[in-house]
Amino acid sequence: MYERFYQLRERPFALSPDPDYLYPSRVHQEALDYLRYGLESQAGFIVITGEIGSGKTTLLQTLLRNVDSGTTVGRIVNTMLEPRELLETIMIDFGLDPAGKSKPLLLRDLSQYLVDQRLAGRNVLVVIDEAQNLSLGALEELRMLSNLETEKSKLLQIVLVGQPNLRDKLAAPELEQLRQRITVSYHLPPLDADETGNYINHRLRRAATGAPLEFPREATDLIHARSRGVPRIINVICDAALVFGYAEERRTFDAGTIAEVLTELEATGVLPANRDEKAPAAGATRAEDPASRPAAPPAAASPAPVAVAPAVNPASAAVAQRVSPAPAAARGVGPAPYEAPASTGAAAVRANAAAATMAPPVSTARVTALDERERHLQQRERELAEQRRVLAEEYRLLRARAAAQAAAPVARPAVAARFESTPREGFWQWLKRIMLGVSTS
Repeated sequence: MYERFYQLRERPFALSPDPDYLYPSRVHQEALDYLRYGLESQAGFIVITGEIGSGKTTLLQTLLRNVDSGTTVGRIVNTMLEPRELLETIMIDFGLDPAGKSKPLLLRDLSQYLVDQRLAGRNVLVVIDEAQNLSLGALEELRMLSNLETEKSKLLQIVLVGQPNLRDKLAAPELEQLRQRITVSYHLPPLDADETGNYINHRLRRAATGAPLEFPREATDLIHARSRGVPRIINVICDAALVFGYAEERRTFDAGTIAEVLTELEATGVLPANRDEKAPAAGATRAEDPASRPAAPPAAASPAPVAVAPAVNPASAAVAQRVSPAPAAARGVGPAPYEAPASTGAAAVRANAAAATMAPPVSTARVTALDERERHLQQRERELAEQRRVLAEEYRLLRARAAAQAAAPVARPAVAARFESTPREGFWQWLKRIMLGVSTS
């Protein structure tokens, strides 16, 4: 939608985990180093945890993209499985057929496959995303699979990636033996204010086709205060800001613009309502919204636990952005706290800084202006396409004309024809004709 307006080749804040946009922050670089160490040292279990939207899957995609060709990788993303179903899913991902076989036969086939891979000089890696959904029985099944080993090393490496409650599950007394086999463990904390600004502008530079757009520090600080450094929430806010700026024909984003965007995202339910009039100081706790879930405490050096926004569906976010309500209060006084009217639910209101009167929503006008811009761009594209078609047709005709001229016989000049002789004409006759000026015709 806004890519041409901002000279971007694609949306820089899409929610899909794209390794091309991974920002090498301190915490993400540390996590990658831990993962690489675990793989290179043939460690047993590797556990990576982080809050919802902290970038775990993007980190995982980056790791798998750079894994060497001597490693066979199986990846499990649907983890609502019982122990036998988990075993069958792993076999299917490796191209083995588990149909109609008893569990001992499944284990025999998988063990033989792992031995064959090792004899071929290949390592085997199983990556399980959303591992917090695995039952205790399924986790114990994974421990049993890790028993498949040679005298010197494991035949199977296992990486568990999940939310913080995965650590709570692994702390269960029933999983003591599994817990002892975890050799590499890392928790992804949220980004700090500096990293949030660098993260935003890094993604804008990666997507730029011309001079890159840049968010100033005042804007990124406000985004960090609202997102608490969670990359997915940062993406939601920044993508909405670009849509908002496109509709308003803005190419700069100050704190006032971001405040308006945040108000609209809260009004439409994309973000939980934030009733603080200003962002709290670093380390302070924000008033908790009933709909949000408290985050588990990160590493020791990270801030105190705060409320984390729920995961956002991209389709619903796009709809919310298209029909977003009025902006926040005038920039001179900052955004006013949002209070939803009882009769309209999530409809937004604009606070007047000078009086207590309510301004009518302008979302319809904004959507109309946005649609008009889209129609104008589509019309311009159709005109350019027609011009390209006409130029192509003229070029084709010129090529055909040039080819026809090249194929036609060349007429001899009259002067050259005068000096030609017929086969029966002798030299003296030819000379006489030339001296007298007699034509050959």
